[in-house]
Amino acid sequence: MAGLPKTMKALRYEKPEVWDIVEVPLPTLRPGDVLIKVKACGVCGTDLHIHEGEFIAEFPLIPGHETIGEVVGFSDDVKGFKIGDRVAADNSELCGHCFYCRRGEELLCEDFKAHGVLGLDGGFAEYCSYPQGRLFKIDNLSDVDATLIEPASCAMHGLEKIAPKPGSHALLIGAGPTGLMMAQFLKHSGVSRLTIAAPGGPKMELAKSLDAADYYVPLDRSDPAPQWEQIRKDNPYGFDIVVEASGSAKVLEDAINYVRRGGKLVCYGVYPNAARVSWPPSKIFGDEITIIGSFSETFMFPATVDYLDSGKVKTKGIVNKTFKLEQWGEALESIRNKSAIKAAIIFD
Repeated sequence: MAGLPKTMKALRYEKPEVWDIVEVPLPTLRPGDVLIKVKACGVCGTDLHIHEGEFIAEFPLIPGHETIGEVVGFSDDVKGFKIGDRVAADNSELCGHCFYCRRGEELLCEDFKAHGVLGLDGGFAEYCSYPQGRLFKIDNLSDVDATLIEPASCAMHGLEKIAPKPGSHALLIGAGPTGLMMAQFLKHSGVSRLTIAAPGGPKMELAKSLDAADYYVPLDRSDPAPQWEQIRKDNPYGFDIVVEASGSAKVLEDAINYVRRGGKLVCYGVYPNAARVSWPPSKIFGDEITIIGSFSETFMFPATVDYLDSGKVKTKGIVNKTFKLEQWGEALESIRNKSAIKAAIIFD
């Protein structure tokens, strides 16, 4: 494609914890592919798990799975895009013919690929290519705020699995970026009383500024027991929906005790592979509790873009730190030490 460089700068991992900024060729376009110049790419806890070798990633790898960019080229058979279009990229690619895909359960695809995670390079590079069916135009969001579309799509998938009944009461544990997206989606989708319980501090204050819930319970980091007891007193029948979004297996194990009889417990955090929980089967049986796992997303981008790009779901202040590609170590540390609510790598 005329006018484009032959090589680009990218963050590349050879194996967990071994990375460098390298010069690599621009992506080779397959039929149906669109080439985008990356403008911003979100950094999240999953990237830290990938760095540490804890996630499903395959190496070597150019990570980055929350990519926003501008169309700069495409294959001859691409329709519906023009040079200069601003787009958000759905990072998943599905085989379409395995046992699960043929059942319409594409998220469980046996050959599931994900840009920046599994089998395909991602957006921590100056350019990246995606199938035209995985790119969605955006109009109003800034490049930085638009990096929230991918994690918000995961929340939208969780919402679809939860399927709240009108008038439901919900407890969301954790006030991280995807939790704040999930909270707002729940409020738009039948939950009449939403409580967020999370450690007191910037994330909880941000939740309030976004009007993400009806009730906020700041948890004491050293001894949250009194706050949990107050939640129990204020909600003697528990909650129809409890979403554990903190990623703490210990919290998840206790969360079942706040689920109303006939209610749902949602495992929504990213937990260490070695983590285990123990629940009495008799409680799950006798109280008819449904336990739901929610991982990633498929086909949630159109609805998510509508909610975020229209402003119905608020994003202001969630991405509170930005870095250049050369500052990857600092970006990673901001996630590790929790100084970033949400971070992004930005390009010129």
